[in-house]
Amino acid sequence: MASRGLVFVVDDDEAVRDSLELLLSSAGFETMVFDSAQTFLAHRGQAARACILSDIRMPGKNGIELLDAVVREGGRRPVILMTGHGDVPLAVDAMKRGAADFVEKPFDDERLIAAIDAALKQSADPPAPRAVDPEIAARLASLSRRERQVMEGLVAGHSNKAIARDCGISPRTVEVYRANVMNKMHAANLSELVQMAMRAGLGRA
Repeated sequence: MASRGLVFVVDDDEAVRDSLELLLSSAGFETMVFDSAQTFLAHRGQAARACILSDIRMPGKNGIELLDAVVREGGRRPVILMTGHGDVPLAVDAMKRGAADFVEKPFDDERLIAAIDAALKQSADPPAPRAVDPEIAARLASLSRRERQVMEGLVAGHSNKAIARDCGISPRTVEVYRANVMNKMHAANLSELVQMAMRAGLGRA
């Protein structure tokens, strides 16, 4: 069976590396595992179709620093970051810096594999910059003023409590608006919402 592509797994947790290597190998991917960003960056192997799957928090260089190093080298290999719930603001910042995607732990296997497939497609055929998608613009226009505020808070990486404080509403009400935003924007997860917002020109530095 032909390989679906090469995935460089970077994580300081041996159990996570082993688990991901087993999952990705069973899904038809080639894998190479590294226990630190430094070890990965010292590896100069070449692969035409490859992506990087890295934890965001690691001793030494973290996932953001790894991403920055890859971008400085030309960004030929898309980077997907794995993040805990509390690291979402970091992951949002990473996407602004050029990360292909981020997945929240504990991640859904199908969601992770879909993200890797998309990143590998990008590595083989980097997409040209796109204008704002009219469909995304229409979805944004369907949001109420309060929903737009909540979306902007989410895209900025703010917690529900922080958004509630900024908007003068309760965290429970933020949850309601958040669900409305995800539904109206047709976003299955926060990563998709961030990507759509960035394509629409929101949340850029």
